[in-house]
Amino acid sequence: MAPRPWSSIPIHDNGEALLPLPPQLLRLEPHPYVQLGAPYGLGANPFRLRSGVITRLLAAQAALDQGVEGWQLAIVDAWRPVAVQQFMVDHSVAEECRLRGLDPATAAGFDLDQVREAVARFWAEPSIDLATPPPHSTGAAVDLTLADRSGQPLAMGGAIDTIDPISEPNYYAAAAKQDPHSEAGLWQGRRDRLAAVMGAAEFVRHPNEWWHFSHGDQLWAWERSQKEAFYGRAAE
Repeated sequence: MAPRPWSSIPIHDNGEALLPLPPQLLRLEPHPYVQLGAPYGLGANPFRLRSGVITRLLAAQAALDQGVEGWQLAIVDAWRPVAVQQFMVDHSVAEECRLRGLDPATAAGFDLDQVREAVARFWAEPSIDLATPPPHSTGAAVDLTLADRSGQPLAMGGAIDTIDPISEPNYYAAAAKQDPHSEAGLWQGRRDRLAAVMGAAEFVRHPNEWWHFSHGDQLWAWERSQKEAFYGRAAE
């Protein structure tokens, strides 16, 4: 996997602990990667983040509460150890092979390189180097969507973790501009609303993923032109 443009940014971890998400924040359960058998370890809780990140998530939810829609943030994934990152990269490569009609056990050469390149746009390298931690391993990144008052996730024009251009944050922007009342307009409007409340709470969004936001990690520092990040790989 090619290095990300933010991988060279130094990290000086501020030492905040991972904390469980408070009950005010909706979690979408069962957790998808736990269901797949990802190796979190006995009793490990993926719904944890750094305390400063949780504070900002609560601020984003408070901003949503001011709207008339009755929407709420719906957390899909939060902290992810490197072993889980490796598991999910391997799983995603195998699934993408199958979608392309390839046998994951025998795919090689150009075909496998193409698959890995597609997966790498959405899944960070499961690096064990403390200087280049996968974002979710820091406890600073969160995957989330919007849900209605009852907790039912809203249609956003593409499922989380979809390896496809529809996952790009502004994929529907041109169609939405042409017809704001179309499905594309609805989906883009929801993506923009999510980005607005998260941005106001000082999160940044991953350039390829409408659902991924972070604060304080290397991606955040790169997007904000900061000299260093203050969340590295979190102690488990």
